[in-house]
Amino acid sequence: MIDLAPYLPGFIAAYAILLVGAASPGPAVAMLLGISTVQGRGPALITCAGIATGSMTINLLTMIGIGLLLSQAAWAMNLLRLVGAAYLLWLAWGAFRKAINPPKVTVEAAPVQSAATLFTKGYLLQVTNPKAIAFWLAIAAVGAVNGAPTSVIAAFVAGAFVISFAMHAAWALVLSSRPVRAAYAGGRRWIEAGLGSFFTFAAFKLATAER
Repeated sequence: MIDLAPYLPGFIAAYAILLVGAASPGPAVAMLLGISTVQGRGPALITCAGIATGSMTINLLTMIGIGLLLSQAAWAMNLLRLVGAAYLLWLAWGAFRKAINPPKVTVEAAPVQSAATLFTKGYLLQVTNPKAIAFWLAIAAVGAVNGAPTSVIAAFVAGAFVISFAMHAAWALVLSSRPVRAAYAGGRRWIEAGLGSFFTFAAFKLATAER
């Protein structure tokens, strides 16, 4: 039986950042809208699985790299924490800027493709996205699984996969409907303002947390 209780605060903090980050629209959203519109929601969900697997890959590589770094330098966590806070502030600035001038939600055209191609396309989009890599560095700065046994790390990675898949699937399923997409566009200003506020709060908590 895995005892997650000591790690729950870190899990909650990391998952909250991941949840809000995955909810922020980006290149993956445009691609998913195009696939769901042209090929249907099933192919879009396959692409979501590829995106979530790519996110899981970055998650694992980040934790391995951070673990090696921390084993060599005691000051590395403080530096990582400040870098993560700075990135969250950058995300907050981007969200507030979109709140002032909300961009249009557009659908990226996508030709009919096989399941393997769709999965690979989603995977490659995620693992080659510099924003996704920087975002996982910010999440790693929370230190949710620092010093945790393998079973706890596996549980954390599995939970992150579920969140990434669920949020991207929600984009594909909900915004593939034109009326819902129009309603979202109408409230985009307030949604972005809320995201900006959250990222600002998360950056402050991360930068001022005691280690």
